[in-house]
Amino acid sequence: MTAFEAPISEAIWDMKYRLRDADGAPVDATLSDTWDRIAGALAQAEADPDRWRPVFADALRGFRFLPAGRIVAGAGTARDVTLFNCFVMGTIPDDMGGIFEGLKEAALTLQRGGGIGYDFSTIRPKGARVRGLGSDASGPLSFMDVWDSMCRTIMSAGSRRGAMMATLRCDHPDVMAFVEAKSDPARLRNFNLSVLVTDAFMEAREAGADWPLVFGGETYATVPARDLWDAIMRATYAQAEPGVIFIDRINALNNLSYAETIHATNPCGEQPLPPYGACLLGSINLATLVADPFGADAALDEAELDALVATAVRMMDDVVDVSRFPLPQQAEEARAKRRIGLGVTGLADALAMTGLRYGAPEAVDRTAHWLRRIANAAYRASARLAEEKGAFPLYDRDAILAAPMVAKLDDDVRDLIAAHGLRNALLTSIAPTGTISLLAGNVSSGIEPIFATAYTRKVLQPDGTRTEEVVEDRAVAVWRSLHGDAPLPDHVVTAQDLTPSEHVAMQAAAQAWVDSSISKTINVPEDIPFADFKDVYLEAWRTGCKGCTTYRPNAITGSVLSTGAEARDHSTPADRPPTLEGRTYKLKWPDSPHALYVTVNDATDAGGRRPFEVFVNSKNMEHFAWTVGLTRMISAVFRRGGDVSFVVEELKAVFDPRGGAWMEGRYVPSILAAIGGVLERHMVETGYLSGEGLGLKADPLAPAPEATATARPATCPSCGAAELHMEEGCATCGSCGWSACG
Repeated sequence: MTAFEAPISEAIWDMKYRLRDADGAPVDATLSDTWDRIAGALAQAEADPDRWRPVFADALRGFRFLPAGRIVAGAGTARDVTLFNCFVMGTIPDDMGGIFEGLKEAALTLQRGGGIGYDFSTIRPKGARVRGLGSDASGPLSFMDVWDSMCRTIMSAGSRRGAMMATLRCDHPDVMAFVEAKSDPARLRNFNLSVLVTDAFMEAREAGADWPLVFGGETYATVPARDLWDAIMRATYAQAEPGVIFIDRINALNNLSYAETIHATNPCGEQPLPPYGACLLGSINLATLVADPFGADAALDEAELDALVATAVRMMDDVVDVSRFPLPQQAEEARAKRRIGLGVTGLADALAMTGLRYGAPEAVDRTAHWLRRIANAAYRASARLAEEKGAFPLYDRDAILAAPMVAKLDDDVRDLIAAHGLRNALLTSIAPTGTISLLAGNVSSGIEPIFATAYTRKVLQPDGTRTEEVVEDRAVAVWRSLHGDAPLPDHVVTAQDLTPSEHVAMQAAAQAWVDSSISKTINVPEDIPFADFKDVYLEAWRTGCKGCTTYRPNAITGSVLSTGAEARDHSTPADRPPTLEGRTYKLKWPDSPHALYVTVNDATDAGGRRPFEVFVNSKNMEHFAWTVGLTRMISAVFRRGGDVSFVVEELKAVFDPRGGAWMEGRYVPSILAAIGGVLERHMVETGYLSGEGLGLKADPLAPAPEATATARPATCPSCGAAELHMEEGCATCGSCGWSACG
């Protein structure tokens, strides 16, 4: 494989991973310099760095081993950043001081570039009495709103985009509100949500029994277990959330069950972690290990796989020693257990190159075989590292040998562990690899199927312009290099060709040999009947998965990346019609002597009425420059179409350091947030947004048109293209390669 297989790969390296100095001048002149920088940084943890530096660099070249983006961007830079992608934060106490201490820790972690996961089950339900204060509790969702606002604030300050996971137990009294929370399109947009599902609940569901909702030993209500399960499935069908996490299964299968109890995961779900646990991620690129692709003797080089896994384990173990951490508790946790998450990417491409159809029984068996090989190679390498450097500090020989994963490893690996211990408590995990996979030539991501054989991406050029190019999936590109324009083999399929059961079968096959968990999204078409969808999570439970998420295009989250010619190009503003229907709103801000007048004009097309342009006017000349700038920027966004509701969210998240004001019984943090509120009210009154849960009333003099159920495409927060799709639980842009997970 050459340095870069496509311009998009070089563009991603240049934008996200290429080291530059303080003035923006490149330090990494070539991709090889990037590999050498990473290899040199990690080798510093070795007794003989000169021995291991070239070994590490060789594993990186050719994109054979792909460390997670945090490592590629941060290793060897001397920047005050963490090389760990994400964390589960400490247990949230059920008191105001502890809650806001947790909020502070989360802010510090997000600021340093780490995603976070939290279990909110420890907060008393809404309406519960707060002893000593004579008041009622506001419940966990109200505090999740605070976390969500904090995350938006961190992002608006210029820090890396935040990623958060919130979990709530299936027996918490507020679980139904949690399940339905994302039905409000403006709420909790910075969170992924998952219900912690217990074995007892699944047994109650199977038996058709009632299910108590309990907190602090008190039963608040009892509901039929099947009704709660049905509510979860209907919410997932409607808005792609919540996911489910089979938490008892996770704890029962955990190598460290003797030393920790898990209640939460990282934002994408592939790393169930204890309080202050950190996830360290990297992937073996299986697509690079196929010999004679599409040929009669096509096969994965398993000897090379074993050697590459051993090097990757050593490299990731070294990351534990060289990385910085946002909080001391996170450093202590990571070094006491030294857990790593080595996974794969390019699985679907490797299957295609070896003649197997993703989701078919033969591909399921081959996936299990390859993942078993990786598990044995990883544990073998960790045992040898333990012989060389010592076992992880909390190692317990008898407990580890009795752990379910260790018990089914090959005999020679178990013998090594028995003799030397393990350097790393857990070793395998399959993470999202969106931008890293693009960097590697658009290999299929993680264990996901090929999303599309080819599609158009916009590539940022050095002069700031964007060019369009057709980017092919890596396996398809290999086929074209061998066979030209000959039709692709029938076994090369995409996500759109698969049934939910085929998705689940692949996830379950991999999970059997992954000691942590897997980030995977079961993508289904928008028109799938609920009857064909409703048992997806149940099938995941019955086949041994540790969790499950789905994505169906819907009116709340938008639609997936279009792979056909019908995809609308939102890079060019729409022409202004001769006449537009609009409204003007008067906005009086307490500190301004003159009112602001906000005019919103709408266009009407096949999708209904949508905002097209905005004007902000005032007699106060102090406002002139920024109101003109705001007018032009918002109007430019509106005219490009797509889902423009994010403008409201961004404006409402702006805080004035001098303080906000109370307006109509609500605290508004700034005059810009007030303008955002005006836009939100307008969008609700005209039917562009649902007003449910916003406390807004439609203008009785101007009845809103009936809202349409047609999904509007979600837009990328990086490039603005309406080309987001879900991969491994992460929103991923099909235009610029942005990923919500790294």
